[in-house]
Amino acid sequence: MVSWKNKWFVVAKLQLRRQARLRREYLYRKSLEDQERQTAERKLKIKEALDSDKPIPTDLRQEALALQKSLEYDDEGGEGITSHIDDEYRWAGVEDPKIMVTTSRDPSSKLKQFAKEMKLIYPNAQRMNRGNYEMTQIVQACRANEVTDLLIVHEHRGEPDGLIICHLPYGPTAYFTLSSTVMRHDIPDVGTMSEAYPHLIFHNFKSKLGKRVMNILKYLFPVPKDDSKRVITFANQDDYISFRHHVYKKVDNGKDIELQEVGPRFEMKLYEIKLGTLENADTADTEWRLKPYMNTAKKRKFLSDD
Repeated sequence: MVSWKNKWFVVAKLQLRRQARLRREYLYRKSLEDQERQTAERKLKIKEALDSDKPIPTDLRQEALALQKSLEYDDEGGEGITSHIDDEYRWAGVEDPKIMVTTSRDPSSKLKQFAKEMKLIYPNAQRMNRGNYEMTQIVQACRANEVTDLLIVHEHRGEPDGLIICHLPYGPTAYFTLSSTVMRHDIPDVGTMSEAYPHLIFHNFKSKLGKRVMNILKYLFPVPKDDSKRVITFANQDDYISFRHHVYKKVDNGKDIELQEVGPRFEMKLYEIKLGTLENADTADTEWRLKPYMNTAKKRKFLSDD
C-alpha cells in the first residue's frame, strides 16, 4: 500500500516537471522573437518599396521573391508579432492580481511597519513573515497558491532602501532603490486608508523602457470602478519615480475637489530588469541594467524621451 508521503513526493515531482516544461516553452517562444521581428522588418521594407515604386534594397534582393509571396498571407488584423510580454501579462485586466508582500531576513520594526503599509496599498495583497525561508521555497509557495506578484522590501540601518517586484510564473523581476520614505504615521493629518480599487496616474513614461516599467507597476492593481475616490500617482522626473497616495472628495456641490494624502510616500529608481523569477535570477537574461559609471549616464533619461 502506498503511503501518503510517497503520494506527496510523486505529486511534488510532477509539479516540478510541469513547471520546468512550461519554463522551457516560454524560453523557446522568447528565443524566436528576434528572428520573427527581423523577418517582419524585411517584409515591411519590401512592401514599402513596392507600394512607393522604389528599387528594392540591395541586401534584400536575393530573398525578395520569397518574402513577397509570404506577404500574400499576412493580413491587416492584430498588432503585429506577439512577444514574451504577452505571455507574462496574458490575464491582465481579466483576473485581479494576487500580491504577496514580504521582507528581507531579520527585519527591523520600521521595515515591518513599512511592509504592512505596502500591503494596504495593493488590493488583494497578503503579507508574509520572512523567517528562515529560502527564496526558492517562497517562490514555489507563491506559484502553488496562484500568486501573480511577489514584492520584497529591503532596508539599510532601519530605512527602507530597496523594492523587488517579481511577476509570476515566468517574470520579469524589477529591482528598485527606495529613498525619502515617509510612513503614514509621519504624515500630518493623514486620511483614512480606503480599500477601494485605486485609479492610477502615470506621468512622463514615454520611452520604450518607460512603458515597460509602467506595465510592471500598472498590473499590480486591479481595474478600478468609476466611482472610486482613491488615486495613486507614479510621477517620473529624471528617472526618479515619485509615489503618492491620495483620496479625494467633492466639495461645493461638486465644483471643487479636495485631495487628502494617506501615505506612504517614497521615491523609486529602477536599476535592473531580469527576464526570470527570483529563484533563477542568477541565470536569467538581463533585459535592462543601469550603468551609472558610463560617461553619458548623467545626460541620458531612460524612462522618458527628454
